[in-house]
Formats: sequence, C-alpha cells, structure tokens
Amino acid sequence: MNIRSVRKKIKSIANVKKITGAMEMVSVIKMKKAQTAALDVRPYQEAIDGIIKEITAKADISASPLLINPAPEIKRELSIVVSTNKGLCGAYNFNLFRFVIKNTQLENNDFIVIGKKGALFLNKIGAAISADFSHGQTAINDVSAIFKLAVDGFLKNQYSKVNIFYNKFISTLTNEPVKEVILPVTYKVESEENIELSARREFVIEPSPQELIDQLLRSYVEEKIRNCLIQGEAGEHSSRMIAMKNATENAENVIYNLTLLRNRIRQEKITNELLDMVTAKESVEV
Repeated sequence: MNIRSVRKKIKSIANVKKITGAMEMVSVIKMKKAQTAALDVRPYQEAIDGIIKEITAKADISASPLLINPAPEIKRELSIVVSTNKGLCGAYNFNLFRFVIKNTQLENNDFIVIGKKGALFLNKIGAAISADFSHGQTAINDVSAIFKLAVDGFLKNQYSKVNIFYNKFISTLTNEPVKEVILPVTYKVESEENIELSARREFVIEPSPQELIDQLLRSYVEEKIRNCLIQGEAGEHSSRMIAMKNATENAENVIYNLTLLRNRIRQEKITNELLDMVTAKESVEV
C-alpha cells in the first residue's frame, strides 16, 4: 500500500466522520425532544392505568364490548408492530423483530405495521399485513386510524386479541421489546392490598356505566396506542444517537491508525532514499 492510497482512505473516512458527526448532533436534538415527551406522558399513563384497573375490576362486562372476550373458537389475533422508517439505529429494529417472531404465530396473526423497516421485515417473512402505515414521517397522526381498524376488527369478532409490539424506552442506553394486549381490556387485581384499596374507593358514574365506561375505554385504548408510539420514538432517536456516536468514534480510531500507517510508509520511503544515497556515494568513492 502506497502513501497516495492511504491518504485517499483517510480523506474518505474523514468525510464519513463528518456525516456521522452531523447525524449525531441532529439525533441528540430529536432524542431530547422525544425523551421529554416519553417521560412527561408516563405519570399520566400510570394514573389512567390505575383508574381503568379499578373501574374494570368492578364494572359489569356488559358495560362495554371492549371488556368482552370473544368466542373461544376465534383464534386469530391482530398485532400492531411499531418500527422505524429509517435505519442507522443499531439493533433497535432487529431486537424488536426477533421478539415479534418469538411471541407470535404467523399463521394465526394479521399485522398492522408502522414504519418502513417493519413493512420490509413482515413482507420478507410472508406475514399477513392488513394495514401499512409506513408512508409518513410520523405515525402519531395515524393513531386514530390505527385505533379504528383495531377496534372494528375486534368488535366484528375477527380477532380474539389485539396486541401491540414496540420498544419501550427505559433510558438513553436501554430499550426493551414489549408485547401488550390492548383488546380486550382486562385487569386483574394483583394482591389483597389492592383489593382492600379498591374496596375503599367508590365511583359514582353518571349518567350511567354503560354510557360512560365504553367511551372511556375507547379513549384509553387510543391513548395507549399513542403512548406506545411516543415510547418507540424516544427509543429510536436514542438508539440512533448512540449508533452515530459509536460510528464517529470508530472513524476517529481508523483515521488514527491510518495516519500511523501513512507516517510509517513515509518514514520507510525516506529511509530507503537515504540508504540509496549512501550506497551510491560509497560506490563512487570506491
């Protein structure tokens, strides 16, 4: 390898470093915004979960069809997969897709896919895609349409369950693939302490449980889908920032090693030229 080719490689990698550095800066800005949204919505979601848990524990399932389990003979499920439109986010999508394969039976599942990467993956494995929301920059605007498709399919007894797969944002360095059942809406009281707490609380529902609970659950499920998308977006930008940071650092290491190689080659060339000069001089003197 000569000096010219090494210099060419250094220049190419330096250009890549500029690109990954710029992408890292953009990802940092998007990550902070997405993380703020994900963290801000958590207390609200936890409070709503608690209210829904207590109401559904006491409510008659006839108050809403969203509480009713479909007939046992209905085996097919609907799964919503929340992926990304863009790549360069490390193992974010790979971990999610592996989790989806592990926790679904493809022959008994229809899929609503969010994100181009998810659409490519599901098409590749031959999954049945009933709706594709990978066309836009953000799927938040499509939440109402996704919710309507899911609820309509469930109420028509096409599906026994509606699941959602997404990467739950834990921290900047950690995302956890998660499967949540959003339909039917079911909560179980987990301990005697919760039972006693629930017994002490009384809800006055006006005008009637049938009129209020159904609408409340519909709003809850729609908001649940929206929250999953917000969590996924925070994880995506965090993963992309980390991936670009690692790529920039790797580029710096490669440039450093190539610079050492270039200097060594140049030093060898100078040394050889000096040896040739000394040898020529000695030949003339002889």
